[in-house]
Amino acid sequence: MKYQAVLFDLDGTLLNTLGDIGGTLNVVLEANGYRPHTMAEYRNMVGNGARRLTKDALPDGTSEDEVERIYLLYRDYYRDHPCSVTVPYPGAVELLETLRRNGVAAAIVSNKPEVTAQKLVDRFFPGVMAVGDDGVHPRKPAPDNVYRALDRLGVAPAEALYVGDSEVDAATAKNAGMDAAIVGWGYRDRDFLLTHGAAEVLDSFSQLLEKII
Repeated sequence: MKYQAVLFDLDGTLLNTLGDIGGTLNVVLEANGYRPHTMAEYRNMVGNGARRLTKDALPDGTSEDEVERIYLLYRDYYRDHPCSVTVPYPGAVELLETLRRNGVAAAIVSNKPEVTAQKLVDRFFPGVMAVGDDGVHPRKPAPDNVYRALDRLGVAPAEALYVGDSEVDAATAKNAGMDAAIVGWGYRDRDFLLTHGAAEVLDSFSQLLEKII
């Protein structure tokens, strides 16, 4: 066994959540007189947490008070509507089951609010732990939530692999002192990933499994 545990990013790595993230934020933006965005635009915005996403979706120069107001509206709406079109990427459920059968621990480390992340994980990957934004620890690419997850699993960073789909995830793994596996089916283009911290970009869950077991 190459690793004792695998930590996964959620959005763009295990779940295709873009339709719900972008659709929810567009509902809030339009209701408050702001321009909605296309899913292609959101694809390049996600990855740094909902507050940063909200700021990036609003016009330049929007006050911090207004960003916070729109963010809270988005957060509350998304918390209640996280699964309208969200689905696991093909092979994600099977990969987690294979890891479980082989005694490899798994957990999610997300920049989503922790309650929302765990709600999604409970629906699609029951029994897997999710660590997210708890309002106390800094979000990725800071390593704090990675260490929280590893602590709960009882695994050292050198014994674990971090899997994600963005430059944020590549930086997170580096900051945590972990090996990284960056996948290409999520929200960033291959060329972008290769120039923003990814040593290689994996194309399938079967390739990912070969790196783990």
